[in-house]
Parts: sequence; structure tokens; C-alpha cells
Amino acid sequence: MTTISLLFRNLALVAAGTLIGATVTLAASAGALTEAQARYRQDMAVCNSGQSNQDAATCRREAQNALAEAKRNGLNAARPDEQQQNALRRCSVHQGDDRTDCEARMRGEGRVEGSAASGGVLRERETVVPGK
Repeated sequence: MTTISLLFRNLALVAAGTLIGATVTLAASAGALTEAQARYRQDMAVCNSGQSNQDAATCRREAQNALAEAKRNGLNAARPDEQQQNALRRCSVHQGDDRTDCEARMRGEGRVEGSAASGGVLRERETVVPGK
């Protein structure tokens, strides 16, 4: 008899733990969804005000796509080390000194001006090559 009551007690504890875990997960999901919807409203306000660097239709479509991806839990901010790796990966199309110079620019060496909002970022690095 004691074994059966212990079994029921353990099952009840497992069920309660599962329920608590599911509740916490749902609460986290609800919070993320609320945040994503708030971000969508902000994005749409920027689109409608004309302050975006895109035409209005593209801006709205991007905002809608971002909200849909957030609902699928697919929007994750890249860690700084991932961003650096991605920047360096863009240099893989170059060979030799061009690649070395590209990687140096991506690491922040040289002069940087502009922004994505203004149409692009210009990275410049001068290399002095002695004459022959």
C-alpha cells in the first residue's frame, strides 16, 4: 500500500512540475510576443512617417515579416563575436593583400563614415607601399 501511495505522490509531483514549467514558458512567450508587437507598432510608425531609408511599401513588408518571424521565435540578436565573424566572412571573396586589407577594415582599422540609414558605410584604410 505504501508503494502505491508513493507512486501516486511522485506522479503528482511530476505533473505539478510539468505544469509549472509550461506556465513559465507560456508567460515568457507572451512577454516576447507583446514586445514584438510593440516593436512592430514602432516600425510601422517609422514607415508611415517617411523617416525610413526604404520606400513605404518595402518598410511595411519588412515590419510585417519581422513580426511574423518573432512569432515563430526566429529573431535572435547576434552576439558581438558572431557579428565580427560575419563581417570577416564577407572578406572571403578577396585574395591576398586585398583580403588582409578587408579584414583590417572590418576590425575597425582605418576611417569609417556613414551609416545604413544614410545609404551605406564607407570604410577606408590607407596602406603605404614603398616604391621600387
